[in-house]
Amino acid sequence: MAKKPSTTDGTSLVIVESPAKARTIGKFLGKDYVIEASIGHIRDLPQGAKEIPEQYKKEEWAYLGVNVNHDFDPVYVVPHEKGPQVRKLKSLLKNAKTLYLATDEDREGEAISWHLCEVLKPKIPVRRLVFHEITKEAILEALDNPRDIDDHLVRAQEVRRIVDRLYGYDVSPLLWRKIRPRLSAGRVQSVAVRLIVQRERQRMAFVSATFWDLVGSFAKNGGQSFTANLISVDGRSIPSGRDFDSSTGQLKDPNLLLLDERQATELRGRLQNSPCRVQNLEDKPYTTRPYAPFTTSTLQQEGNRKYGFTARRTMQVAQSLYENGHITYMRTDSTTLASTAVEAARRLVTSQYGKEYLPASPRIYQTKVKNAQEAHEAIRPAGHVFDLPESLRHRLSPEEFKLYDLIWKRTVASQMADARGHRVTISIEADGAIFQAIGKTIEFPGYLRAYVEGSDDPQSDLADREAVLPSVSVGEMLQCQALESKSHTTQPPNRFSEASLTRALEEMGIGRPSTYASIIDTILAREYVFKVKRGNVLVPTWTAFAVSQLLEAHLPDLVNYQFTAEMEDELDAISRGEMNHVDYLQTFYFGNEHPGLKQLLQNKVNEIDARDVCRILVGKPQGEGEQTEEIFIRVGRYGPFLEQGERRASLPDKLPPDEITIQTALELLDKASQGDEPLGICPDTHKPVYLKVGRFGPYVQRGTAEEDEKPQNASLLKGMEPEHVDLGTALKLLSLPRTLGEHPETHEPVVAHNGRFGPYVKCGAETRSLPAECSPLEVTLEQGLALLAQPKSRRGAAARKEPVKVFDPSPVTAQPVQLLQGRYGPYVNDGVTNASLPRGTTVEEVTFEYALNLLAERAAAGPSKKATRKKAAKKTTKKKTTKKTVKKTAKKTAKKTAGKGAKRAKKTT
Repeated sequence: MAKKPSTTDGTSLVIVESPAKARTIGKFLGKDYVIEASIGHIRDLPQGAKEIPEQYKKEEWAYLGVNVNHDFDPVYVVPHEKGPQVRKLKSLLKNAKTLYLATDEDREGEAISWHLCEVLKPKIPVRRLVFHEITKEAILEALDNPRDIDDHLVRAQEVRRIVDRLYGYDVSPLLWRKIRPRLSAGRVQSVAVRLIVQRERQRMAFVSATFWDLVGSFAKNGGQSFTANLISVDGRSIPSGRDFDSSTGQLKDPNLLLLDERQATELRGRLQNSPCRVQNLEDKPYTTRPYAPFTTSTLQQEGNRKYGFTARRTMQVAQSLYENGHITYMRTDSTTLASTAVEAARRLVTSQYGKEYLPASPRIYQTKVKNAQEAHEAIRPAGHVFDLPESLRHRLSPEEFKLYDLIWKRTVASQMADARGHRVTISIEADGAIFQAIGKTIEFPGYLRAYVEGSDDPQSDLADREAVLPSVSVGEMLQCQALESKSHTTQPPNRFSEASLTRALEEMGIGRPSTYASIIDTILAREYVFKVKRGNVLVPTWTAFAVSQLLEAHLPDLVNYQFTAEMEDELDAISRGEMNHVDYLQTFYFGNEHPGLKQLLQNKVNEIDARDVCRILVGKPQGEGEQTEEIFIRVGRYGPFLEQGERRASLPDKLPPDEITIQTALELLDKASQGDEPLGICPDTHKPVYLKVGRFGPYVQRGTAEEDEKPQNASLLKGMEPEHVDLGTALKLLSLPRTLGEHPETHEPVVAHNGRFGPYVKCGAETRSLPAECSPLEVTLEQGLALLAQPKSRRGAAARKEPVKVFDPSPVTAQPVQLLQGRYGPYVNDGVTNASLPRGTTVEEVTFEYALNLLAERAAAGPSKKATRKKAAKKTTKKKTTKKTVKKTAKKTAKKTAGKGAKRAKKTT
């Protein structure tokens, strides 16, 4: 247990959200202040039937946790895991003279402060502290200028929470009934899924086109050579990718000259020895302005582009930087910089890059978002003097350093001079063909010296961006050194990455910066999308297609982009006090001029045909007969599968939808049909043996479902190809587990298995994994005995390893924080909580502060569902055992008492 901080009369209690923030603020305040963390929200809407208070359980609206019949009053509960922290805060409050609420200055932070007041019920003065950065100056200024809790911001957060609850809890059950269990719908989540699905539909409908052109290498009097592309022949322009219709692959403009390989080769021969001259020369100056300072979404996008960080990872790292006083608040959609920050950036421009890089006046950036309701400043380094990135390298984890360096450069670059240069275009004529070369020179790099978007090294990127062409004049003759015919194929639109999805949602006015990371997490967790390694893009699953089809066909408003953006504007109006929250909720749920959510959902269960929404057309093969019936993909409760008439075929997991063409579908259906033909008959059981392909890969099966309730099957071994599996191999696979013989000492059987984690041998309780070169089909008794004789490489608790790192005691548990290597990867522990390291984080990157942040986030999230279920099951078992014991004891006591009574009666007689 953590030691309880002592307070004395005259101290003030300051409550923040996290222990890391509490420690940083504690450095700036003296002994007159006690700083404690709420560890996130201390209460919320009930998460299930068990959390609903008894007095509401019989109400028709109880499942929502919101009284829709009485002004949409929410039912708030303190989750079980938050109880100890609430009791601790109440205890500290007893000896405090003033309560300061120093939670973040956004809707969530304002709501946390309001909930703290509602639960703690303080009888002392309450002051709200707000600041954009955790520095001494900012904290002292906030203490000098406290304010009251902003009721409009609290109401805005509460309405958003209620709308999301009504949407999710009323629409999700429809998906469970019509598609499959455990799916979810959400106000922004479902729109994000629809965006990703629509992009995949475009890719599926895309018809590629191939076109040819020529690339020439030209030189001036044998000097520097440069390349130029063919743009026209005899007055007809050569097309580019954008000139083709994406759905047909045909040219949009028939006047363009479409070359095939033969024509390109012939043209090359015609031009090979033709004289070349400079037909036209354009030299235009250009200027580019620096980017605005980071907002939440632009930071997430750039973190993803440059470092491959997920939106969640970027926010975790930024949170740590903020709470430790290195950057300003990281949830903002404002691009404004405070005047002190502008001055600090301009000083750095002069000292780091020189006076010529400083513009005459400060740059002012206008926020493009309608209602930048979060913090009122862009993300920048904290303080009036920005710490140089190198000065913090030893204090930050590698990820923190990368992000701080990025924020520092972007902030400083935003106050630097424009970049200036020239764009040069040279047109070359050769026998009626026109080639064009485009060059670019940078005269003055300006802000590019500090920051180039999407680049790690601005200096090298400046060189890459320059394309210097030789100095030529109109009419000058050039030498053609080489001509190459080149083919091009049009490409489908790119899938969304986390960065591009965030940008698209923001541009459409859907969602808010603080929600994008959680939206992406949710759609990944619900398996609406998955990531592929190439490009790290978001690919929709067939389940996402089915959900989008259902919502588009039957609840179109709920996934309409404009409708969702307008909802965002209305919710923002509530935050400004311009709209009554009850009126808004009444219209949203019950309707007014247009039907509300409740009316939209009425009778939908009966109206919606599950087969229809769960079926996606692949296409109709050309030809005649049964094989030309339309092919569909069906989304079943156990996964997607192909369907053509009576034919069925499983679809491999995580196969991108745009890869399912009519041809690939037919191949999969044919393979599945071949699986209906047996490899042969098992000589022992006389049952047919099949080679089949399931959603988890190929396997062999003996018998059929008609003959056996559960036919025997066995997965192929690692490295086995289905086409190489014959009857003999299949029978060997089905023979597993295979008894090798008897152990000479214990006389127990030695058995070879093919298990979930690979092949192994087992004798009694002892098991050993088989090495890669040893197959369970071929392993001998001698080899098995030799493996069993070796010491076991123990895992988990049975082979407890020394900690990788040991840090100072945790301020929460007072026990040492340790970095440990677990079965499923490295994790940190404070004696009470375990927190896994995010994917991609190395053990070298983990600092004490970083470990504390991970533990605080894990503790705030509460116990996992699995742990909760286990605990509940244990409690139930204990309760049953106790009841049984009490019953048994009562029975024994009654029997004993009856016996004593009989003896006394006998004695008396």
